[in-house]
Amino acid sequence: MSVLLDVQGLVKQYDTGGDEPLTVLQDLSMQVERGEIVAVVGESGTGKSTLLHLIGALDRPTSGTVHFADTNVFEKDDEALADFRNRSIGFVFQFHHLLPEFTALENVAMPALIQHRTLRDVTGRAKELLDILGLSDRAAHQPSALSGGEKQRVAVARALMNEPEMVLLDEPTGNLDARTAEPLHREIDRLSRDLGQTFVIVTHNPALADIADRILRLEHGQLREVDSADDVTLAH
Repeated sequence: MSVLLDVQGLVKQYDTGGDEPLTVLQDLSMQVERGEIVAVVGESGTGKSTLLHLIGALDRPTSGTVHFADTNVFEKDDEALADFRNRSIGFVFQFHHLLPEFTALENVAMPALIQHRTLRDVTGRAKELLDILGLSDRAAHQPSALSGGEKQRVAVARALMNEPEMVLLDEPTGNLDARTAEPLHREIDRLSRDLGQTFVIVTHNPALADIADRILRLEHGQLREVDSADDVTLAH
């Protein structure tokens, strides 16, 4: 494997109006290899979502570097960053954020449509992804006709639409019960094994963390490796 993501000395501070800024991430470093699943756990409010936003270039750090495939991400201007996010990073959030007026297939195709490609040109890719995620018979359904688990799988398919090198998932099963979440866990594991897809997952769910190649706990603004998913429950 080769290193896809290399984060060094990451600091994120927020101005609270007081004498001292609020430091959320402090001298944080991490690496993620291509094809790896990395789970990030930790107590609520420790900065896990902040970390994902920085990795995915949704926000800029106070200091530190994020190298993605040997490119210094934050040397890009805002327009180049937007293009980087669209092409290289897939996002899946706790809430699926599907557009209610569009079908599952149209929702999956949306990242490609943002690139000004036509639905005719990208329908094949969208159908392929729905098939991979076991949703080929739901392509013409709007989100209101889908179950919670199906909506999240559509969100995963959408995140994969532009063939991103890395997918970031922020509590993707947080709104699902264990029975509904399990198929999504299996699909993420299979996508990593069969397609070599790289995932970084923020989760409180030990079952989801258990499919990861490595589990990192965020504490006091820094990451440390966790031995097993058995310890994840302590992070909730």
